[in-house]
Amino acid sequence: MSDDLTPVQTAVVPDGYVINLWQRGFGRTVGPFYSKRDEANNEIMAFRVEEHHANGMNNCHGGMLMSFADMAWGRVISNQREIGWVTVRLTTDFLSGAQMGDWVEGGSEIISEQDDIF
Repeated sequence: MSDDLTPVQTAVVPDGYVINLWQRGFGRTVGPFYSKRDEANNEIMAFRVEEHHANGMNNCHGGMLMSFADMAWGRVISNQREIGWVTVRLTTDFLSGAQMGDWVEGGSEIISEQDDIF
């Protein structure tokens, strides 16, 4: 273990998770992210709250939680549909926060679809 790594960075990753190696873009900047498949073969994404995710009170920034929710939600589209997609609207209500070092998980499912309107 390197002295350059923080305790958060050297924390154990829960069983079944593998790192997602984002090669470019926003995900690379705000990661690292991890994923695993549940019993129903749905993908669950996760990250551990690190310093670059924190707000001024040393909690996970709400913007990070919303961005993560958007990525976890979009993952189901990428995995189950062969279509391009963008988030048009994302409404968020926080039930609780995440602290430095917390493991945050997110999953999603498709519950309805709209036919192409074009």
